Amino acid sequence: MTTATPTTTHLGTLAELDDLVGTVIGVSSWLPVEQERINTFADATDDHQWIHIDPERAAAESPFGGPIAHGYLTLSLFIPMWAEVLTIDSVTMAVNYGLNKVRFTNPVPAGARVRLQATLKQVDHLPKGGVQITVDGIIELENSDRPAVVLEGVYRYFEG
Repeated sequence: MTTATPTTTHLGTLAELDDLVGTVIGVSSWLPVEQERINTFADATDDHQWIHIDPERAAAESPFGGPIAHGYLTLSLFIPMWAEVLTIDSVTMAVNYGLNKVRFTNPVPAGARVRLQATLKQVDHLPKGGVQITVDGIIELENSDRPAVVLEGVYRYFEG
């Protein structure tokens, strides 16, 4: 995984995106995934599987040696980390358009930290204005050679 410090790409307008295709546009700060966050996510999604919310049982019975975050919790953390990676002054509306690919490649133990490394893969100009971007995201797991999640996200941005 990268050893880069947090970086943000700050742009004035959408037109500046075209020159960044194929480049790493940012690396977020480390974000802790604490047991309290895992429990809150379990309550919000009604996913109370013991491997996530029962530290004693998970320590005794799971192959991971303790509780792990839900894969979808780790994926959802893409949102606050993405907000750190790219800012565009002229944008008046942004829409999460979806995901083309997602893989949960490494469990995230309770108490671990994750961060996002994002590469701008593609920029498509929309017929009625705005752009659609495709981003290759790697949610890194601190002190691990394998990422927690790899994804391809799609966003749409519009200017005033």
